[in-house]
Amino acid sequence: MDKKDAMYGVAALVIILIIALVIKPLATGHPVNTGIPVPTTPVPALTAITPVFSQVITPITPITPIQTPTPTPTPSPTWNANVKNVEFVNSSVYGISPDDSLPNGSRLDSVPLNNSMTSFAKISGKYSGTTQIIKIPFPSWQLVYTVDPVAEPALNTVQPAATSKSGVASSGVQGSYSSATPTFTIQVMDADDPNRIVRTISPPGGIDLNLWKGIKNTVNPAVTNIKSSRATTPADVPITDPRPWTEKFYEGQRSYYFIIKSELLNSYSIDIQVPTKYIGQY
Repeated sequence: MDKKDAMYGVAALVIILIIALVIKPLATGHPVNTGIPVPTTPVPALTAITPVFSQVITPITPITPIQTPTPTPTPSPTWNANVKNVEFVNSSVYGISPDDSLPNGSRLDSVPLNNSMTSFAKISGKYSGTTQIIKIPFPSWQLVYTVDPVAEPALNTVQPAATSKSGVASSGVQGSYSSATPTFTIQVMDADDPNRIVRTISPPGGIDLNLWKGIKNTVNPAVTNIKSSRATTPADVPITDPRPWTEKFYEGQRSYYFIIKSELLNSYSIDIQVPTKYIGQY
């Protein structure tokens, strides 16, 4: 073996050692084995840490917004406390003929109340007519009315009347006998429903001025064959004038108009009144 061959052998041996001691450990992840003892220090094992929470997290409940109620506005009074004068209008405005008969309406007996009343509107006149529409904004109201009938002739007297033929009338009395009774009727109409009659009002017992004054009604012997239109009353009958009359209405906050029928009256007056406690609230 010459010197050249020996060098090739040594080089091959070095390459083998490098592969065995350096390259292979690096490839396998082991430390390089140099033959020198390396002090080994035990590596502490890692312990898994479990997180500990001091509070339990609960799911968040959605918050419902609080709705603040809207305050109810205080109604403004619709009446300025001035008494209104209700005027008459042509009845044709409501499609009514003056010759139409008044249909019967229901009557509600008045119940006395201890509440004080205040005048809201007034109607006065002498003849028949139809009033304008009036709105009553209160829950209840009352109608106070009175009449002044014409003076009656002497009781049971004969009223002479001219005839086309002279002589004695068929009744046996010269002339003719006639009598008429004053009448007064108020028809309360619902302006929002023209077909609805709220109430028809007439003086209870009729209109008899002599009866109210306590005047005795005697029969005139000269006209015994003529039936008296009034019953005989005792001489000591007391004065029982029922005027004024009152009608209470437990409905309101509506519009009304009035149809009035009047016969043989000097005048009449109607006072629409409302509870004083309602003033300023409606």
